[in-house]
Amino acid sequence: MGKITISSSILSADFARLGEQIQAAEAAGVDWIHIDVMDGHFVPNLTMGPFIVETVRRITRLPLDVHLMVANPASLIEAFAKAGADRLSVQIESTPHIYRLLQQIRELGCRPAVVLNPGTPAASVAPVLHLVDMVLVMTVNPGYSGQDFIPAVVDKIAEVHGLLRAHNASAVIQVDGGITPETLPITYRAGARVFVAATTIFKNPLGIEAGVRGLRAAVPD
Repeated sequence: MGKITISSSILSADFARLGEQIQAAEAAGVDWIHIDVMDGHFVPNLTMGPFIVETVRRITRLPLDVHLMVANPASLIEAFAKAGADRLSVQIESTPHIYRLLQQIRELGCRPAVVLNPGTPAASVAPVLHLVDMVLVMTVNPGYSGQDFIPAVVDKIAEVHGLLRAHNASAVIQVDGGITPETLPITYRAGARVFVAATTIFKNPLGIEAGVRGLRAAVPD
């Protein structure tokens, strides 16, 4: 993993040209493809199922970074693992059995991550930091792409960073929501190293390559 990892979210892609757009993102140098799974219950929107993961797996060999924003993640992790997910991120708010769920994700051959919504305290992830490869701190309320970055979450990113150091944990911090060349440096300085971007990449008026280039250029020295 380089200085930063860019995970391009296909939530803002043109699905009529999905293969072409994923290939363009890969050519532009993104590191992962991010797939947002929403069930219409945990979050209001309804999006992609295992079939989309299977489809994207045929399009690219980049790691598939799958975020489950669902009310019952335990019932879905096996299907997404079989579909080709490399990483499975689950919301800590979605289950009272987060410890067991993260263990099961690892047993299925995927890299587990735990996710915090903007209103969830950083300390809630402390008991499971040794089980995860990544902590995703949402910088918007999950459900829709194109939302504005929530500045108050920056302090929580720093708090998670401190928890990781205190627990001698090797997990990295991912951020998702409103990530642009303006907000990336703020979260980077707080401790984030993996950046999910949807609108900034796939709806960039200058094109996908310009979107990725702008994010990489924004990394502080």
